Amino acid sequence: MLLFDYLEMLAMATITLDFPEELLVILKRRADSEGKSLEELISDAVSSHYGINDPKIKAEAHLKLCEKLLREGEELLAKKDYIQASKKFWGAASQIVKALAAERGLELRNHGELHRFVAELTKESRDPEVRRLWQSATSLHQNLYENWLPPEMVEGNAEDVKRLIQKLRKLLK
Repeated sequence: MLLFDYLEMLAMATITLDFPEELLVILKRRADSEGKSLEELISDAVSSHYGINDPKIKAEAHLKLCEKLLREGEELLAKKDYIQASKKFWGAASQIVKALAAERGLELRNHGELHRFVAELTKESRDPEVRRLWQSATSLHQNLYENWLPPEMVEGNAEDVKRLIQKLRKLLK
């Protein structure tokens, strides 16, 4: 196999979809109720509809969404939009955790399952910092709704999320 062919197999495609406004509102509401991003909701729906159950594909989808959310979070921090940055960094943290779960054939459907899986990852890695860094991410999630963190804490917690992602990437196969 040529290197080009191999890289092409690993690439992710980006597409733009145009939805009627009413449908978009319904999908966003559904995504929020399920604790998912719109991208994750649509990706899950397509995978489910077409019977795509390959753990590697699902893990890669979560990993790519993690990377996208990290970039968006950085852009929002630069604009000093701390509430939306909190949302993006929380999303990135949850996506790396979901990538690890997907790789193992698991689907995490709610926050409780996310927390329990992080507890397992903390034990598995023998690294208590994983739990502490995850708690920084959950603080950002709460900040999205309450806007109580000062800017320097959002920035610090965003750094914690990046460190968490670095640590958890090492657990990916």
